[in-house]
Amino acid sequence: MQIIPSINETDFEEIRRKIGLAASFAEWVHFDVSDGEFTDFKNWNEPEKLLELSDELSGIRCEVHLMVAEPQAEVERWLSAGAARIIVHAEMVEDGWPMVIDKMDNFGAELGIAVNPETPLEILKPYLKAVPFIQLLAVKPGPSGQKFNETILSKIRIVKRENPETRVEIDGGINLETAKLAKKAGADILVSGSYIWQSPEPEKAYEALKEI
Repeated sequence: MQIIPSINETDFEEIRRKIGLAASFAEWVHFDVSDGEFTDFKNWNEPEKLLELSDELSGIRCEVHLMVAEPQAEVERWLSAGAARIIVHAEMVEDGWPMVIDKMDNFGAELGIAVNPETPLEILKPYLKAVPFIQLLAVKPGPSGQKFNETILSKIRIVKRENPETRVEIDGGINLETAKLAKKAGADILVSGSYIWQSPEPEKAYEALKEI
C-alpha cells in the first residue's frame, strides 16, 4: 500500500516545514490546490516558489491535486515547478482535456483523474484508457480534517471489478481505521493529511499507515 502525505495549507512557511519533514520519511508528497471557485476553500497556489525548495525536495517526488475550475490553465505551472504527477477533476476537465494531455506528454509526467464523492462513476469512462490511475475523493474537496465518507467504498469495489488494472487512490479522512476499510475495498494508494501531521510523531503515523 502506497501512502502519500498531503499538504493543504495557505502559508508557504508551513508548506516548507512539512516538505522538510515528509522528505525524511516519504517517497512522495501530495499538494492539494483549491481555487475558491471549484471549491469553497482557497489555499496556496504558487508552484514557482517550489523552485526555492530544491534542497528540501531532493529525493522526494511531488503529486499535485488540482481542485480548480480551469485545470488546463494550471497544469503547466506545476509541471514546470517539478511535479511528477498531476491529478485533474473529471467534473472540470472536459473542454480542456486535449490541452492537458499535450502538456503532460511534453513533460513526461503521470496524469490521474479525480471525482468528487457525489459524482457518478460514469463520468470516468472516457478517461480510463488514457490515465494509469484515478482518485476517488472520500470528502468534499477543500480543507483538511473532514470525515471519511464510507459510501466511497462501494465505488472502489466497482472500479476495481470493472477495471482491475487501474490504480485507485483515495484522498480524504484517511486514518488507521478508514485506511483498513479502503485497502480491503481494493484501494492502491492512500493520501493522508491530518492523521499524519496532527500526530506528535508524523513519521510513526506514516509508517503505521504503511503497515496496514
